[in-house]
Amino acid sequence: MTTAQQADVIIVGGGIFGCAIAYYYTRNNPGRKVLVLERNEICNAATSRAAALLTRIRSKQHFIPLSLETYAAIAAMEKQLQESLDIKQTGVLHIAASENSVNDLKQLMQIAAEFGDTAEYIDNNTAKQKLPWLQTDEVLATGFMPTESYCDPYLLGTFFARCAKMQGANIRQGVAVTGLIQQQNIVTGVSTSAGNFYADAVVIATGTWSPLLGKQVGVGLPLAPVRSQYWITERHNLFPVTQPIALLPDAQAYARPEGGSLLFGIREPQSLVVSPDKIPDDISNYSFSADGGMADLAAVMHQLAKFFPGIYDIGLKHYIAGFSGYTPDNNLSIGKVPGVEQLFAAAGCVGAGISTAGGVGLALAELVAGKQSPFDISAFNLERFGVIDPFSDEWLQQCALARSQKRSG
Repeated sequence: MTTAQQADVIIVGGGIFGCAIAYYYTRNNPGRKVLVLERNEICNAATSRAAALLTRIRSKQHFIPLSLETYAAIAAMEKQLQESLDIKQTGVLHIAASENSVNDLKQLMQIAAEFGDTAEYIDNNTAKQKLPWLQTDEVLATGFMPTESYCDPYLLGTFFARCAKMQGANIRQGVAVTGLIQQQNIVTGVSTSAGNFYADAVVIATGTWSPLLGKQVGVGLPLAPVRSQYWITERHNLFPVTQPIALLPDAQAYARPEGGSLLFGIREPQSLVVSPDKIPDDISNYSFSADGGMADLAAVMHQLAKFFPGIYDIGLKHYIAGFSGYTPDNNLSIGKVPGVEQLFAAAGCVGAGISTAGGVGLALAELVAGKQSPFDISAFNLERFGVIDPFSDEWLQQCALARSQKRSG
């Protein structure tokens, strides 16, 4: 065995989670050898297809420290690389048009205050000034949080990768991991298209494909590949790049500017879910929707049109879809893999992978190094559902329903 085949840590998967773990591990453990193995190109699947809302304040408070760490990482990496990630700090409007949404917004504003984040209520006229396309007839309350942002997700992922390489990580693209190597219940390495590699610890960070590696060691990793989809309109002066993100829980939709256009996504009543073993290795040419999601959009168009009546007239230029790893409780799935030594997993992004990447990266890097996570990640425990079969139809439908019914970011 050559030294090139031996590492302290092997990270399987070069998406944003895998690259973030490599960044933190090399930063906090200088001199240790980290190997990231990606079968395609880094950040080319779910990462590059994300809408990339860097949401800080959420109703699920255990997400917040993870997102705040992402902001801290961005500042540190910009300094390290002497480059700007060009974060768009436009703020976010939380728009409530029902009693339930008003109550949810009240709680969210309280959470913002507890975390010291700026938040204020604004009237409908002010909301309309900030979002010229917004119809406010049914709006009951709007909260504005000016520190919220969005970014280019691929760029953020590659920032993690580039800094990790500067710190000594070896990132190999075009190397497919085909299996885990075990001695009794201890994972000692991986088999790949380029031979076997060995390490003291292995991290599964292969996104919605993660259950395939979990199955090899008899563990059902809790997540399912559920489609996320969004559209980008034609360019229009209604959508300046400086305008805020809009979260519309009563339409189960969100929107943000995108280069002079409007990017918007919806949560359709019947989310598409696919078994992890039915997804191709490369989703570049995968058909997520034969009609570009138009049937799904049509099913909820009337709800969205209450706030954006121009949706009927504006042209739609782009359709983007990808798989996100969802769980029945809309929580991440990260931590030590139960019943197997020296194996860890970072999966189940539940549509929050970009904003939480920094916190996930730091938490997993510390666990792999034998330390404690600096964050409370108990809500993301891989054992919280008990023994599950991530390939069963019942499980897949539970995860799909969780996305369809999700109202908050």
